[in-house]
Amino acid sequence: MLMRTDPFRELDRFAQQVFGSPGTWSKPAAMPMDAYRAGDEFVVCFDLPGVTKDAIELDLERNVLTVKAERRPRPGGDDVQMQVSERPLGVFSRQLFLGDTLDTDHIAADYEAGVLTLRIPVAEKAKPRRIEIAGAESDRKQIKA
Repeated sequence: MLMRTDPFRELDRFAQQVFGSPGTWSKPAAMPMDAYRAGDEFVVCFDLPGVTKDAIELDLERNVLTVKAERRPRPGGDDVQMQVSERPLGVFSRQLFLGDTLDTDHIAADYEAGVLTLRIPVAEKAKPRRIEIAGAESDRKQIKA
């Protein structure tokens, strides 16, 4: 049996169950994420514990990336009795507006240990580069005074 000693966490969980509703396809709940730049790519990580890979959808339309996931109840039998159920069930969604400086044709997605990781490379046109300055040293003319 699991025991807890934090009364405020229990109050928060109870308020969420009473006043909050699980996400639906027409009104999905938000999912937590982290985003950072690592070298020449942006990395976005979504927390989706308890979601199977088959329940995740990634769509890209006109530089808007939509991530949807559904956490379904675990199948159980007559001999299964839930002791604690704190993870919300339902649909979760997040939209990211990607700028023109990102290469949306080469987005890579990986799902491991409940974390969906997207790697979005920076477009070649947006990478910093050095510009060589051309000039001919032999083209100088001497002026006679």
